Amino acid sequence: MSVGALAAALVLGPVATAAPKPTEGELKKQLTSLEKKVDGLIAKYHVAREDLAKARTAEKAARARLVKAEADYVAAQHEVGKLAGLNYQATVDPRMLMPGMQLSPLAAQLQAEKAAKMTEFAKKEKERRDAAAAAKKLIVDIKQQSEDIERQRKDAEQLIDEIQDKLDDLIPMGPGKLSNGGWAPELPTGSDNITPRTRLMREEIKDAFKLHYTVGCFRVDNMGEHPLGRACDFMMSSGGAMPTAANVALGNKISDWALKNRTKLGVKYVIWRQRINHGSGWRLMGNRGGITANHYDHVHISMF
Repeated sequence: MSVGALAAALVLGPVATAAPKPTEGELKKQLTSLEKKVDGLIAKYHVAREDLAKARTAEKAARARLVKAEADYVAAQHEVGKLAGLNYQATVDPRMLMPGMQLSPLAAQLQAEKAAKMTEFAKKEKERRDAAAAAKKLIVDIKQQSEDIERQRKDAEQLIDEIQDKLDDLIPMGPGKLSNGGWAPELPTGSDNITPRTRLMREEIKDAFKLHYTVGCFRVDNMGEHPLGRACDFMMSSGGAMPTAANVALGNKISDWALKNRTKLGVKYVIWRQRINHGSGWRLMGNRGGITANHYDHVHISMF
């Protein structure tokens, strides 16, 4: 270091350096971890929803017990009233008796029955109140838990989107991009007989997604981009069969990814589930007569 540079360093102090950008591997590791977290939160959310339904059922049962307890009490009052008509003393409140006076045996029996009915009703009413209060608290707690889980899930999914955007930033520009935004013509190369742009798109998708079935690009045909080495089919089933719900979701992700990065890679259009998208929205295609012909079992991506 020169004397001048050393003096400047002493005056200015250490120069702050930007934190290194995460690598593709680090971003993918974060993405995998977050996706597992989201899956776990979704599972917890469904459990909480089931618990909430059970809590609401418990509250309804508690209310039903209250209705029955109230009906039992009304019936008990009616029975006591009928018994009281048999003996005047039955209507006498023991607290109103003069010292030394006693109820007749029948009156005492009626008072005892009435007291027992009142005690039983009070017990049932307390049970109902306790059950209803517990069920209500459970509903509040589970609802809060569900909302917390849903908020965490949304936060995690937002982080996933941010990481995915960073990964997309790492995607290299397709070869042959012109200054006016167009694409220079390319000829197929290599043993796979596809263009360099098509090869880049294929490898980026294979790197970004866990594919379960084959990827077919070049084939001998008399129409379309396949014989020109400018298209690939990403199979979502073994072929001729409708994909599972999970593979339909995967096909949706691949289609969305290709369209999102189309101006960077040189994607001309995407066909998936009897729809075509040139970058301005999905348009329904005519029925070609079969699962494969209508692109229900594979995502077709054509390149410029």
